[in-house]
Amino acid sequence: MKILLVGDIVGGPGRRIFKDVVKRLREENAVQLVIANGENAAAGNGITLALAEELFKSGADVVTLGDHVWGQKDLETTINSEKRLVRPLNYPPGAPGQGYAVLQSAFGPFAVVNLLGRVFMNPMDCPFRAMDALLRTLPCNVPVLVDFHAEATSEKIAMGHYLDGRVAAVFGTHTHVQTSDAMLLPKGTAYITDLGMTGPMNSVIGREIAPVLKKFTTGIPAKFEVAGGPCVLEGAILDVDRASGKVVSIVPYRYREGAAAV
Repeated sequence: MKILLVGDIVGGPGRRIFKDVVKRLREENAVQLVIANGENAAAGNGITLALAEELFKSGADVVTLGDHVWGQKDLETTINSEKRLVRPLNYPPGAPGQGYAVLQSAFGPFAVVNLLGRVFMNPMDCPFRAMDALLRTLPCNVPVLVDFHAEATSEKIAMGHYLDGRVAAVFGTHTHVQTSDAMLLPKGTAYITDLGMTGPMNSVIGREIAPVLKKFTTGIPAKFEVAGGPCVLEGAILDVDRASGKVVSIVPYRYREGAAAV
């Protein structure tokens, strides 16, 4: 079976290309499960329950989040109603929502976990210890897929090796730039430092170029709106052995509007 991992979906343009590409891949039976990071789905800042439902209807089985999880004020009171919407596991105790979901698929159960990094990010509980605690509670025969939403490549790579052989896959999100290091780690865990972005190509990580340049060149704050134009969907495809639940391969995926998928 094949699982599509989708990098950060940015605003309306990202949601549109996500729907188009996933529909085609599903119809072609090229993928059987889809896990998407949706923490920028609401105009680039967080997600609403309505937009999460839109992504589920568009083909997502689980939607993970990140540092903008509370970017839309109503999510704090609504996130508990949707178990397929997963916020970072290492938020302090008492935070609403859930840090992982167990997906009951036609090919057996999968656990999908969301973690938040701490390097160059806001203070958070330790993601390494949070994973240790969770793995002690999950059945050993359930493959675990981990979205590590983090800024520093070193922290992501460290997490990959820390969980190598203990989970099926560790895939990074947050930087919106797809990395070229998809691999199977020595003990068999599939790994990639960042899946990339699903949103406008001609942009600065999904935002209009001019306001970002203004901020960089003058230091004057500017409102960063989601860009328009042709879009890209970036991520990776896992090939999973149904019998063992182990990942056989991880291949980066990129679909650019007007070009063939690679």
